[in-house]
Amino acid sequence: MAGKKQFDMDTALDAAMIQFWHAGYADTSVGDLSRVTGLNRSSLYASFGDKDTLFLCCLERYAARYGAAYDAALSCAATDPVAAVRAFFDVTLERIADPALPDGCLVAQSAMAIPVLSQSVAAHAKEALGFQRRRLRAALEAGPLGDRDAEAFAEHTAAVNQSLAVMSRAGASPAQLLAVVGVTLDALSQALRGR
Repeated sequence: MAGKKQFDMDTALDAAMIQFWHAGYADTSVGDLSRVTGLNRSSLYASFGDKDTLFLCCLERYAARYGAAYDAALSCAATDPVAAVRAFFDVTLERIADPALPDGCLVAQSAMAIPVLSQSVAAHAKEALGFQRRRLRAALEAGPLGDRDAEAFAEHTAAVNQSLAVMSRAGASPAQLLAVVGVTLDALSQALRGR
């Protein structure tokens, strides 16, 4: 249509996601979102709804994007759980090392902000955090670990994965992050040898 500015929805969502990821929900204003998406406030509201709705779209986008990568990494868990968990961590470490992306993890950052989030947004942040643990548990249960050990390692691995994101945001070096990953992989290897 003549006179109407067209925009790419995916580009705008990615820009908003990066803004929330970089600054956090509470420190991202509608003005910030307008600036990074290139949409004025009325266009932003008309296209995405309020700030909570846009944040939820961004959180779902983030979870889907990296969830697919985590699923691919864990695909060999039934036959080689250690390689699968290593590949799982590699997804996080590669994302952390990407200079085009903010440090940390949008899901971990959102979970830490739960006290200041609306009930609906907080529930989605908790759900996104829990989904990673459930993904790990399902993958590890398909392998030689028993259900109880699979649950324990899933809980531990998810916690370590979120810690990597927090540590990276605080300036930890790649060597420090790899050392943390190594402890988890060693523990998993020992548990598998003991079976």
